[in-house]
Amino acid sequence: MVYPKIPLAQSILQIFLAKGIQTIVISPGSRNAPLTIGFASHPDFTCYSIADERCAAFFAMGIAQQTQKPVAVVCTSGSAVLNYYPAFAEAFYSQIPLIVLSADRPQSKIDIGDGQTIRQENVFLNHSLYNANLTEDASFENDVKINEAINASITQKGPVHINAPFEEPLYETVEAFTVNAHIDATIPATVDKPLGDLTPFAEIWNASKKKMILVGVSGLDANAKSINVIANDDSIIVMTETTSNIHHPSFVNNIDTIITPFTKEDFEEFQPDILVTFGGMVVSKRIKAFLRNYKPKQQWHIDPLRAYDTFGALTHHFEVHPNTFFSAFYPLAQKVKSTYSSQLAHVKYLRKQKHDWYVSKMPFCDFMVFDKVISNLPKNSQLQISNSSAIRYAQLIDIDPSIEVFCNRGTSGIDGSTSTAIGAAVANGKPTVFIGGDIGFFYDSNALWNNYIPKDFKIILINNGGGGIFRILPGHNETPVFNTFFETSHHLTAEHLAKMYGLAYSKATDAESLDEAITNLFQQNEKPQLLEIFTPTVENDKILLQYFRELI
Repeated sequence: MVYPKIPLAQSILQIFLAKGIQTIVISPGSRNAPLTIGFASHPDFTCYSIADERCAAFFAMGIAQQTQKPVAVVCTSGSAVLNYYPAFAEAFYSQIPLIVLSADRPQSKIDIGDGQTIRQENVFLNHSLYNANLTEDASFENDVKINEAINASITQKGPVHINAPFEEPLYETVEAFTVNAHIDATIPATVDKPLGDLTPFAEIWNASKKKMILVGVSGLDANAKSINVIANDDSIIVMTETTSNIHHPSFVNNIDTIITPFTKEDFEEFQPDILVTFGGMVVSKRIKAFLRNYKPKQQWHIDPLRAYDTFGALTHHFEVHPNTFFSAFYPLAQKVKSTYSSQLAHVKYLRKQKHDWYVSKMPFCDFMVFDKVISNLPKNSQLQISNSSAIRYAQLIDIDPSIEVFCNRGTSGIDGSTSTAIGAAVANGKPTVFIGGDIGFFYDSNALWNNYIPKDFKIILINNGGGGIFRILPGHNETPVFNTFFETSHHLTAEHLAKMYGLAYSKATDAESLDEAITNLFQQNEKPQLLEIFTPTVENDKILLQYFRELI
């Protein structure tokens, strides 16, 4: 066996092995050579080589998103580590375990004019759960910091930073470890805190006739018994985001379709007495605006770690897994006579009729394309969606319950959606479809510079020639300033990019060619594929806004 000669690198390897951190994404460099040699030479580590650090971090985050286990990213010194920051911030807000392991020059070489050197210590301070600033020599103090960083990533579900300085020579090896690192006891994943007496909460619950449960981003394996209890209570309505991955026929999974046409009287009638929330970030701006303007008397958030006061109404945080809470709470809950659920069910029925009618007569446009594509996704597949318009269109369309849906909603950036999707596809093993817009796709085009893309991975790129979401947002005005600096209009195509990276390429430009392209896309799995769908630039906003008017 080959090991790095540098003792600090040996300590890191030993502790990573003991803690079960086995997935390592490495970007090339010289200062991180001791780590690269150690990880890549050991059979217990699975290593991936990704040249672009920003893509590497999102790729690693995609793996961790699926496994819920920490994944390490390793880079050289200097600006390389800064390229991890977008994924680092996303992991922080999405509660995804990620370990940044940056090689550095010794402290004596910082700020003296040495090359490829920056102030790396605490560089992620505002978004890091733990910062392990190591010293050059192997030591008990260093070992403690490494252990604590890994433990924090596991228990608190988020990113940590380990900064390791190495002096040259960097490439020397030995055949056996020359140090024995200190290993802390392995820390279990997040443990629920005691719930305490739920009787006072049950009394409030049982006295309320309007109770809303809102579910955000979640990979939750929901308790089926709890779901059935919720669904059979007339005083409860459940609103689920596309990314919640929780399904029941009575739940509302297209929130904006339901509430956008509401009048002031509708909102007042719909205002809940109690709001129960769990899961991560909420996509719908409309539900957030509604609950901020028509606050519930009580809001309970259920999460083992965090409770954001998103609506300015938070009254209690239950620091447990949702299944734990519902299993303990529902034996105390009583069914309450109410029309709250039935009224919403009626609205849902009417909206569904209007939705189907409008979609059936839509011309070729973004909305029509999203509806067609999502309706044809294979069952039991994984859907990764980019941010901006893509996730918002997906929120309006019914998605088969067998399909798992993910989107980087922690910071809602466009910068790493493709890279995340590829990492998730590698980890999940299910057929994965990534749907995104042109600006986000071209922004993250180095995601395709990757030797690990599964053969059955599909990219569906909706290219409307710019950032179409800015036409929907307030402030749109057809001027050179808008087209250049907001919409960033372009005439690019992904065809040559796809061919350069070895993806099969096809395109659609109208409804007829789209039908044919979708059929062919899901029949072939010999190599990764990219379907580019060219849609109009100027009609999409009008069609979407008219959709909401037609729902009334």
